[in-house]
Amino acid sequence: MFKGFRSFLLRGNVVDLAVGIVIGAAFTAVVTGFVTAFLTPLIGVATGAVGDFSKEVFTVGETAFPYGAFLNALISFVMVAAVVYFCVVTPVVRFQARFEPDSAAVTKIKCPDCLSSVPAAAVRCAHCTSELAGRPGFPAQLAQTR
Repeated sequence: MFKGFRSFLLRGNVVDLAVGIVIGAAFTAVVTGFVTAFLTPLIGVATGAVGDFSKEVFTVGETAFPYGAFLNALISFVMVAAVVYFCVVTPVVRFQARFEPDSAAVTKIKCPDCLSSVPAAAVRCAHCTSELAGRPGFPAQLAQTR
């Protein structure tokens, strides 16, 4: 009964996702602490607010709006997003681009049966599985080498 559930939980994707969430939460706490301890006081000094800028509020009537806390959260979000983009996304995209074949260099032909686009080096169509060697539209030099 629980065998399928256990295999689902122990699947690599679920474990990787759980680890990523825990690391992301810890990283977010560190960035939020940095913003609260260093950046918002600097913004407070620059704007003339004494002490912690995150405690700044404005009032309308008798309702207080804590805009300093919002700016603190906004700065934290922007910093986390920038670090994730520049330290994770950009290197992974470069890494993948280095090892993926250049799709522009692959010449394509039309399958004579289903008219799907297939690589010119293909022996069979990936869509209809018909043989392409020796057929019209199949490059003669490739048909001779196979």
